[in-house]
Amino acid sequence: MEKVNVYDFDKTILPYDSTEAFFLHCLRRYPRVLAPALGAVPLAAGMPFGLVSKTRVKEVFYRFLALIPDIDAEVARFWEAHIADINAWYLARRRPDDIVSSASPEFLLRPVAERFGFRLMASRVDKHSGWTLGENNHGEEKVTRFYKEYPNVEIAEFYSDSLSDTPLARLAERAFLVSGQCLEPWPERSLRL
Repeated sequence: MEKVNVYDFDKTILPYDSTEAFFLHCLRRYPRVLAPALGAVPLAAGMPFGLVSKTRVKEVFYRFLALIPDIDAEVARFWEAHIADINAWYLARRRPDDIVSSASPEFLLRPVAERFGFRLMASRVDKHSGWTLGENNHGEEKVTRFYKEYPNVEIAEFYSDSLSDTPLARLAERAFLVSGQCLEPWPERSLRL
Protein backbone atom coordinates (compact mmCIF):
# COMPACT_ATOMS: atom_id res chain seq x y z
CA MET A 1 0.00 0.00 0.00
CA GLU A 2 1.31 3.44 -0.96
CA LYS A 3 2.18 5.79 1.95
CA VAL A 4 2.08 9.51 1.34
CA ASN A 5 2.14 12.83 3.12
CA VAL A 6 -1.10 14.82 3.07
CA TYR A 7 -1.34 18.58 3.57
CA ASP A 8 -4.03 21.17 4.04
CA PHE A 9 -3.35 24.21 1.84
CA ASP A 10 -4.63 27.45 3.37
CA LYS A 11 -2.64 28.66 6.38
CA THR A 12 -0.53 25.52 6.01
CA ILE A 13 1.32 25.40 2.68
CA LEU A 14 0.28 28.99 2.01
CA PRO A 15 0.47 31.23 5.11
CA TYR A 16 -2.99 32.75 4.50
CA ASP A 17 -6.36 31.79 3.05
CA SER A 18 -6.07 31.63 -0.75
CA THR A 19 -9.81 32.11 -1.33
CA GLU A 20 -9.93 35.28 0.76
CA ALA A 21 -6.77 36.58 -0.93
CA PHE A 22 -8.18 35.80 -4.38
CA PHE A 23 -11.43 37.58 -3.54
CA LEU A 24 -9.50 40.68 -2.39
CA HIS A 25 -7.41 40.50 -5.57
CA CYS A 26 -10.63 40.44 -7.64
CA LEU A 27 -12.22 43.18 -5.54
CA ARG A 28 -9.32 45.54 -6.30
CA ARG A 29 -9.66 44.88 -10.02
CA TYR A 30 -13.46 44.58 -10.19
CA PRO A 31 -15.13 46.44 -7.28
CA ARG A 32 -18.56 45.24 -8.42
CA VAL A 33 -17.79 41.74 -7.03
CA LEU A 34 -18.47 43.02 -3.51
CA ALA A 35 -22.28 43.05 -3.78
CA PRO A 36 -22.83 39.37 -4.63
CA ALA A 37 -20.21 38.21 -2.13
CA LEU A 38 -21.88 40.16 0.67
CA GLY A 39 -24.97 38.03 0.15
CA ALA A 40 -23.18 35.30 2.13
CA VAL A 41 -22.91 37.41 5.31
CA PRO A 42 -26.48 36.94 6.60
CA LEU A 43 -26.36 33.24 5.73
CA ALA A 44 -23.09 32.76 7.62
CA ALA A 45 -24.83 33.91 10.80
CA GLY A 46 -27.00 30.79 10.60
CA MET A 47 -24.10 28.33 10.40
CA PRO A 48 -23.46 27.98 14.16
CA PHE A 49 -27.12 27.06 14.63
CA GLY A 50 -27.17 24.48 11.85
CA LEU A 51 -29.61 26.57 9.80
CA VAL A 52 -27.36 26.61 6.74
CA SER A 53 -24.39 24.55 5.60
CA LYS A 54 -20.90 25.84 4.99
CA THR A 55 -21.25 24.59 1.41
CA ARG A 56 -24.33 26.78 0.84
CA VAL A 57 -22.70 29.87 2.37
CA LYS A 58 -19.66 29.44 0.15
CA GLU A 59 -21.87 28.90 -2.89
CA VAL A 60 -23.56 32.26 -2.28
CA PHE A 61 -20.18 33.91 -1.67
CA TYR A 62 -18.79 32.47 -4.91
CA ARG A 63 -21.47 34.23 -6.97
CA PHE A 64 -18.89 37.00 -7.40
CA LEU A 65 -17.08 34.72 -9.87
CA ALA A 66 -19.78 35.37 -12.49
CA LEU A 67 -18.58 39.00 -12.67
CA ILE A 68 -14.97 38.16 -13.55
CA PRO A 69 -14.54 38.54 -17.34
CA ASP A 70 -11.74 35.95 -17.74
CA ILE A 71 -11.45 33.80 -14.63
CA ASP A 72 -8.51 31.73 -15.91
CA ALA A 73 -6.48 34.86 -16.64
CA GLU A 74 -7.38 36.27 -13.23
CA VAL A 75 -6.29 33.09 -11.44
CA ALA A 76 -2.99 33.18 -13.36
CA ARG A 77 -2.51 36.85 -12.48
CA PHE A 78 -3.24 36.08 -8.81
CA TRP A 79 -0.66 33.30 -8.61
CA GLU A 80 1.97 35.40 -10.38
CA ALA A 81 1.76 37.70 -7.36
CA HIS A 82 1.36 35.03 -4.65
CA ILE A 83 3.22 31.84 -5.62
CA ALA A 84 6.38 33.08 -3.88
CA ASP A 85 4.45 33.03 -0.58
CA ILE A 86 4.43 29.22 -0.41
CA ASN A 87 5.98 28.28 2.94
CA ALA A 88 9.66 27.34 2.77
CA TRP A 89 9.16 24.47 5.20
CA TYR A 90 6.79 22.84 2.68
CA LEU A 91 9.18 23.33 -0.23
CA ALA A 92 11.92 21.61 1.79
CA ARG A 93 9.66 18.60 2.55
CA ARG A 94 7.61 18.24 -0.61
CA ARG A 95 7.58 14.97 -2.48
CA PRO A 96 6.14 14.08 -5.88
CA ASP A 97 3.51 11.83 -4.27
CA ASP A 98 2.11 14.50 -1.90
CA ILE A 99 -1.65 14.97 -1.68
CA VAL A 100 -3.15 18.34 -0.81
CA SER A 101 -6.69 18.36 0.58
CA SER A 102 -8.29 21.80 0.73
CA ALA A 103 -11.66 23.47 1.17
CA SER A 104 -10.61 26.12 -1.35
CA PRO A 105 -11.87 25.77 -4.93
CA GLU A 106 -10.09 23.30 -7.15
CA PHE A 107 -9.89 25.77 -10.05
CA LEU A 108 -7.99 28.20 -7.80
CA LEU A 109 -5.43 25.67 -6.55
CA ARG A 110 -4.98 23.68 -9.77
CA PRO A 111 -2.16 25.96 -11.10
CA VAL A 112 -0.21 25.48 -7.85
CA ALA A 113 -0.73 21.71 -7.98
CA GLU A 114 0.57 21.64 -11.55
CA ARG A 115 3.56 23.81 -10.71
CA PHE A 116 4.64 21.83 -7.63
CA GLY A 117 3.46 18.42 -8.81
CA PHE A 118 1.16 17.42 -5.94
CA ARG A 119 -2.16 15.61 -6.23
CA LEU A 120 -5.13 17.80 -5.36
CA MET A 121 -8.44 17.19 -3.59
CA ALA A 122 -10.26 20.51 -3.29
CA SER A 123 -13.81 21.80 -3.32
CA ARG A 124 -15.41 21.47 -6.72
CA VAL A 125 -16.75 24.87 -7.69
CA ASP A 126 -17.85 26.00 -11.14
CA LYS A 127 -15.44 28.84 -11.85
CA HIS A 128 -17.94 30.76 -13.96
CA SER A 129 -21.09 30.57 -11.82
CA GLY A 130 -19.84 29.81 -8.32
CA TRP A 131 -22.09 26.77 -8.02
CA THR A 132 -20.63 24.01 -5.91
CA LEU A 133 -20.38 20.60 -7.52
CA GLY A 134 -20.55 18.52 -4.34
CA GLU A 135 -19.84 19.18 -0.69
CA ASN A 136 -17.28 21.66 0.58
CA ASN A 137 -14.07 19.67 1.14
CA HIS A 138 -13.89 20.29 4.90
CA GLY A 139 -13.78 18.19 8.08
CA GLU A 140 -15.28 14.71 7.62
CA GLU A 141 -15.75 15.37 3.89
CA LYS A 142 -11.95 15.31 3.52
CA VAL A 143 -11.92 11.74 4.87
CA THR A 144 -14.79 10.69 2.58
CA ARG A 145 -13.03 12.14 -0.46
CA PHE A 146 -9.67 10.66 0.55
CA TYR A 147 -11.06 7.12 0.80
CA LYS A 148 -12.99 7.52 -2.45
CA GLU A 149 -10.15 8.97 -4.51
CA TYR A 150 -7.24 7.10 -2.91
CA PRO A 151 -8.59 3.76 -1.61
CA ASN A 152 -5.17 2.08 -1.53
CA VAL A 153 -3.22 4.89 0.09
CA GLU A 154 -2.20 5.38 3.71
CA ILE A 155 -1.15 8.66 5.30
CA ALA A 156 2.37 8.73 6.73
CA GLU A 157 2.30 12.39 7.78
CA PHE A 158 -0.49 14.96 7.85
CA TYR A 159 -0.11 18.75 8.18
CA SER A 160 -2.83 21.34 8.84
CA ASP A 161 -3.39 24.60 10.67
CA SER A 162 -6.86 23.65 11.90
CA LEU A 163 -8.30 21.21 14.41
CA SER A 164 -11.28 20.93 12.03
CA ASP A 165 -8.96 18.59 10.11
CA THR A 166 -8.75 16.16 13.05
CA PRO A 167 -10.74 13.49 11.13
CA LEU A 168 -7.96 13.33 8.52
CA ALA A 169 -5.22 13.65 11.18
CA ARG A 170 -6.60 10.50 12.83
CA LEU A 171 -5.74 8.52 9.68
CA ALA A 172 -2.07 9.53 9.76
CA GLU A 173 0.84 7.79 11.44
CA ARG A 174 2.04 11.26 12.47
CA ALA A 175 0.11 14.52 12.35
CA PHE A 176 1.35 18.08 12.77
CA LEU A 177 -0.47 21.29 13.62
CA VAL A 178 0.95 24.22 11.67
CA SER A 179 1.18 27.77 12.98
CA GLY A 180 3.14 29.96 10.58
CA GLN A 181 6.56 28.32 10.31
CA CYS A 182 6.07 26.31 13.51
CA LEU A 183 5.11 22.63 13.27
CA GLU A 184 3.92 20.95 16.48
CA PRO A 185 2.66 17.40 17.02
CA TRP A 186 -1.13 17.22 16.73
CA PRO A 187 -2.75 17.48 20.18
CA GLU A 188 -3.28 13.91 21.43
CA ARG A 189 -6.56 14.72 23.17
CA SER A 190 -8.17 15.70 19.84
CA LEU A 191 -7.08 12.44 18.19
CA ARG A 192 -8.99 10.30 20.68
CA LEU A 193 -12.46 9.31 19.46
